[in-house]
Amino acid sequence: MLPPPATLPSMPAPAVTPDWSFEREHWRRGYFRVAGVDEAGRGAWAGPVTVAAVILPGAAAELPFRDSKQLSANERTALATEVRRVALAWAVEHAWPEEIDRLNILGATHAAAHRALARLDPPPQALITDYLRLSTPLPLLWPPRADALSYTVAAASLLAKTERDRLMTELDAEYPGHGFAAHKGYGAPAHRAALERLGVTPLHRRSFAPVARLLVGEAATGT
Repeated sequence: MLPPPATLPSMPAPAVTPDWSFEREHWRRGYFRVAGVDEAGRGAWAGPVTVAAVILPGAAAELPFRDSKQLSANERTALATEVRRVALAWAVEHAWPEEIDRLNILGATHAAAHRALARLDPPPQALITDYLRLSTPLPLLWPPRADALSYTVAAASLLAKTERDRLMTELDAEYPGHGFAAHKGYGAPAHRAALERLGVTPLHRRSFAPVARLLVGEAATGT
C-alpha cells in the first residue's frame, strides 16, 4: 500500500491522464519492478540533457503524477517531491555539452539513461520509456507520449524537468546576462540575442546549428 499522499496543489485535469496500462503489460509477464525513463532538455541549445529513471510501487492506485509539460513550475516541484517520497528507487543523470557534442544528442541521452538505470536499487526488471529505444536486455516498451500515458514515465518526467530547471537556475549566476534561469537554455529570442551579444559559453552545445553558426561567424571575423 502506498503511504498517504502529501498535501499537493489543486490542478486542473489535463486532456490526457496517465494510467497503469503499459506497466500492466510487464506485470502480466511477471516483471514487477518497472522503471520509467524520461528526459528533459533534449532540444535546448545550452546545458545538459537530463534523464531520470523511476520505479514506483506496483499498487495500481491512482496517482497525481502527470507529464511535467502539463504543469506549472510550482506543481512540478510539489509532485517531484512526492515522486521521491513514494518511489521504490529513483536516479537522475546528466549528459553535459561536451558529451552531447561528442556522441550527438541521441547518443548522449542514451548514455545518461543507462547511467540512471544502473543506479537504481533495487534494479529494474523491465522498462518503459518515452519513445526512447534503449539498447537493453530488459523487456522494453517505448510508446510515444509515454510521459502523458504512464504513471511511471510521468514520474520520471517530473524528476528530470525539475532537476534540470534547478541546475540551469544555479548556472545563471555563473554566466550573468545569458538568461539561463528564464529560458533554461532553450532557443528563445532572448537566448539568441544574448548569444549574439555575449558569445558562446562552455554550457553551449557547439554541435547545435544556432551555436555552430555563431562560432563560424566569430571565426570568420576573428572575434
